Amino acid sequence: MLIGALFGVFALCLILGAPIGIALGLSSVVYLWLADIGLAVVPQYMFAGMDSFVLLCIPGFVLAGNLMNGGGITDQIVRFGNSVVGHVRGGLALANVIGSMIFAGISGTAVAETASIGAVMIPAMKKSGYDAPFAAAVTAAASTVGPIIPPSVPMIIVGTLTGLSVGKMFLAGALPGLLLGVGMMITVAILSHRRGYPKGTWLGLAHVFATSKAAVWAILMTVIILYGIVGGVFTPTEASVVAALYAFVVGLFIYKGFRLADLPRILVESAIGSGALVLLVGLANVFGWILTSEQIPQTIASAMLSVTTNKYLIILLINILLLIVGTFMETIAALIILFPPLLAVAVKVGIDPIHFAIFAVLNLMIGLTTPPVGVCLFVAANIAKIDMGKISRAIVPFLICNILVLFLVSYVPAISLWLPSLFYR
Repeated sequence: MLIGALFGVFALCLILGAPIGIALGLSSVVYLWLADIGLAVVPQYMFAGMDSFVLLCIPGFVLAGNLMNGGGITDQIVRFGNSVVGHVRGGLALANVIGSMIFAGISGTAVAETASIGAVMIPAMKKSGYDAPFAAAVTAAASTVGPIIPPSVPMIIVGTLTGLSVGKMFLAGALPGLLLGVGMMITVAILSHRRGYPKGTWLGLAHVFATSKAAVWAILMTVIILYGIVGGVFTPTEASVVAALYAFVVGLFIYKGFRLADLPRILVESAIGSGALVLLVGLANVFGWILTSEQIPQTIASAMLSVTTNKYLIILLINILLLIVGTFMETIAALIILFPPLLAVAVKVGIDPIHFAIFAVLNLMIGLTTPPVGVCLFVAANIAKIDMGKISRAIVPFLICNILVLFLVSYVPAISLWLPSLFYR
């Protein structure tokens, strides 16, 4: 009855459209009240979940993304992508994907990427002759690259939960992220030729070089973060501070996209965004403690292992479970609740933990663009001013592409593990 109440209240909150943090917190409080457990455990376990040095990465990377975005970096990235591929059919859509791949090295979150790139690209694509559902679908789908190419907020959470090396996970995500981007570019090219989408004019190599000089500052941020962490120059938390300082200097003095007077607003926005994420981590930790006390994770693990101990079938079962969960649960909450028990199952059947972390995060990213409640779909549809039905139909080819990449990454560990093997012995 208690578990039924826990999941019943949680499901009801989601159906009513409550934020995932409220759903986790309220369902936990109802469970504790019915079980006659003192509510003092709520702040205790919330604090325990938030009391992690690695979590300090989140405010740093959120601030860095907001500073670079406020500094005009999004426009520069889009201009560079358009200068490279804008002259081919569907070039603006291809530039959208390229822009997301570059922006992934700054934001670390899919929703931020959808909002930032979408605010620029969706109106531009509509104006150029692309239909609104396609423009919104491309933007939402491409945003899933954000948390795969480093830096990645979900990977930071995984490192907090399990002690896995954040540096290794950042490196492990690079090739899968590029593969995801290339797969979506192929999908865009096929759809653009079939539907006769427009193409721009080739402005020459000089224009490409000019736009690349502006975009290179964004690319350098990813290089600095990766080199610093992998080379042992600084920890992931220190890397986030370096990224924020770098973004401040580039945005203020090079792009000149904001003034010092804008800094308080950017800081407040970053604090609110970071606070919401960290609060979600705390509430999810309370929910996770209840599940652990009821031995739900152990039950899930036992159920999977009772079906099969074959590594490849376990990967399939995990993929199916996370794809379903990702459609209705926020990524951070899903990771906190499900990642530890599923990691135990994965390790037991011989799956490398870093490899598992990458395809688990990729699973949940795809869920952000899966109807009916994919968060990135709502953001993109709102910018494009279309209803969810239209974007849900338009996203299907990209979902198929992303799921194919997911299974390739899941069943070919070298895609994730090759880069970490070069730098970590």
